[in-house]
Amino acid sequence: MFDYGNMSNKFIVFHSADIAQQLLYQCYVKQEREDAVQKSYTNCYPFLYYLEHGQNFYATARHAPLSIKPVLLFYGMVQLLKACLLTVDADYPESTSVLAHGVSTRKRKKQGYEFLDDEVKVQKNGLFTHFSEKMFHVKQLTGEKFRMGTLLQRICELHEMFSLFSNNKILSLKVIHNHSSHSIAIPKEILDYYHMTLNRFIYYIEEESHFLNITFAKEEESFIHFYIESPLQPIGCEPFLFHSNGTYHIPTKREKIFMFPEIIAHYLLLYNLSMISRYETEWWSELLHSYPSKAYILIVHFLSLTAEKVPLLLYQYLIQKFHPLNSH
Repeated sequence: MFDYGNMSNKFIVFHSADIAQQLLYQCYVKQEREDAVQKSYTNCYPFLYYLEHGQNFYATARHAPLSIKPVLLFYGMVQLLKACLLTVDADYPESTSVLAHGVSTRKRKKQGYEFLDDEVKVQKNGLFTHFSEKMFHVKQLTGEKFRMGTLLQRICELHEMFSLFSNNKILSLKVIHNHSSHSIAIPKEILDYYHMTLNRFIYYIEEESHFLNITFAKEEESFIHFYIESPLQPIGCEPFLFHSNGTYHIPTKREKIFMFPEIIAHYLLLYNLSMISRYETEWWSELLHSYPSKAYILIVHFLSLTAEKVPLLLYQYLIQKFHPLNSH
């Protein structure tokens, strides 16, 4: 189980110019940059400032009224993403085109507006497209739209709430992840959800989870066992879903969104909620004060969750890249 506590404080491990420079140097050497030393020194202070600025946003959000939380959480996430980007893009920001948000939403909401049916649209350039590709190798399609209800379903902790709202419809199944034996046991009932034979499912997991380096798979009792070279990690475990209680799950639907890193869903949701908070004050205030729909419950739960989970996931992203070295 993960002890969230104050997750944004986890980044204190990087609050040293020496540590930051060492991390960036390791990353740039792996990228075979000839200017690895120079760039690691140039970027170590921007890296530290992005982390500090992000943590300040999160710290302020913790005590802020619900009405402005989305703005603070979105910009806190943006700052942490910029720090992470410096590990994979030594020249960030190379142009002003990557400074835009990278997504857009309808500015004026139509009559009868429903948050869960609202959409955001991917733009050609901007932070969203840039971090998706550089950090997670996900090529975003210009003009592609993402629905809020679908994005919320990407987040495992909200599945129980969705289940209550939809006649106990199950969105994910818990898998048994054994760290010591490097194994994953998936309930066999997943075959019914995916409409697959055992062999077809094994092939599917091997194809979709190539990063796991599956060494062996077998059927045993009511589970399908996969043996992997290294344990699952909270970030980059797709198609599995990471739950903040430390468990992993597999979605019962094979939708595209479940193959995307969870960070993408948080960014898009926070972007839209921050825009609503800033520009749709009347609708936003009515939602917060009249509790008119299930959207209210999901939004409040999401905002509480994302405040802790995004720093955790991005901390994991950085810590996976860092291996303390002697001075080089």
